[in-house]
Amino acid sequence: GADAACPSLCSNNNPYASFGATLARDEEQNLWSTPHDVTHTEADDDRVLYNMIVVRNQLDKDSEEWQKLNYDIYTLRQTRKEVRSRWKHILEDLGFQKEADSLLSVTKLSIISDSQNMSKAREILLKLLEETNIFPTSWELSERYLFVVDRLIALDAADEFLKMASAVYPKRPGADRADEGPRAPQS
Repeated sequence: GADAACPSLCSNNNPYASFGATLARDEEQNLWSTPHDVTHTEADDDRVLYNMIVVRNQLDKDSEEWQKLNYDIYTLRQTRKEVRSRWKHILEDLGFQKEADSLLSVTKLSIISDSQNMSKAREILLKLLEETNIFPTSWELSERYLFVVDRLIALDAADEFLKMASAVYPKRPGADRADEGPRAPQS
């Protein structure tokens, strides 16, 4: 009945009434990067983040530890968001504009479509890690992206993805030396 729709609608009368509570709840559910994203898996990188949140919530907000943890949590989320947007960018370039979000959506219910693909998915993920810059340097191999690569294999697009990732996010040796411009060929 009308009551079911009420919580989301009725709170509009006083937008601040439950703001703090909802915000906190969303933060907890949103282990990944964006609020209302309940797609986090039980993957290792999610557990790390979840544990950080649990520890932070037991600390005093004015303490230095709380500040530090809060910063680490924020940084981790930003990094994950950035990685996801890099993947999305390439998927869209490959023509998966409409499917990009669902291809990247990994939940606790996600399954690997074919166990045979598992080793191939791992192989491609390792290549992405080693040969491209799609993941930051400190990135661990993420279970989440194994699912994504598995889907790409099923769509016969995994090799294309790797090729494009290498082109769009090339791993340049010594990329930290940004002051060296392209060298003129020696004649």
